[in-house]
Amino acid sequence: MAVEQLSAAPAADLERAGFRLGARGTHTSRTIMLEDLAELLASVPTDSDRSVYAQAVIEDNVLGKQTAATRRLSFQRLGELYGLDPRIPLFRVLRLLWDIDRSGRPRLAVLAAMARDPLLTATAPVVVLLSPGEEMMRNTLLEKLRETVDDRLNDAVLDKVARNAGSSWVQAGFLEGRVRKIRRRVDPTPGTVALALWLGRLEGYAVARLLDSPWARVAGDGGPGELLPVALRAGQLGLIRARAAAGVLSIDASILDPAVAR
Repeated sequence: MAVEQLSAAPAADLERAGFRLGARGTHTSRTIMLEDLAELLASVPTDSDRSVYAQAVIEDNVLGKQTAATRRLSFQRLGELYGLDPRIPLFRVLRLLWDIDRSGRPRLAVLAAMARDPLLTATAPVVVLLSPGEEMMRNTLLEKLRETVDDRLNDAVLDKVARNAGSSWVQAGFLEGRVRKIRRRVDPTPGTVALALWLGRLEGYAVARLLDSPWARVAGDGGPGELLPVALRAGQLGLIRARAAAGVLSIDASILDPAVAR
């Protein structure tokens, strides 16, 4: 899934933008928790700070968890995956696009979670590079995870990560089925493409490569040829700046969050 980068972004810059780096991740115990995320964002006003999200989950129990311990753990895991803090650029962008692009929400969630969970990111090529109708092989997923973590996680934990990741890709719309997981076609939306371009830009991908980066492939199927019209639509909506004329492509996703412009 490697695509040429203009320059590798410093880890400190990525972390300031909201990335979580390292070999461990939330998928050792949870999925992307799409339903919980959707319920929480529907319950909390857009301009709220982290304490309001905490109150909604822990005190008001908007997620309907049975015990206080489960409520606290759910908030912790959602925070790991998404930040839940408007001071974090990635969460600000996610929240902005979430309210704009309803049909793209499953992909918005998985893109944001990938930036914050290296384990989920490691599984992306196994899933998104499948053709629609092709079955995802569990052993292939496990092999990719082993390559990523070396011996830092034992087989039992890796097996749980594989199960959780498979469920996350079902929630994101890329797979369907409980036992045999079959690849589905996923159509890009203006919001998912805008987020993918923003993430790719942060990682240092050149403009010519942004529509073929690993992030772009999670935004939706079809490759650069089908993503470009959607990117131009995102430009028309004011989410990004995008222009293609006389064979020259211009893309600037920094306006999604000027505070982290590079």
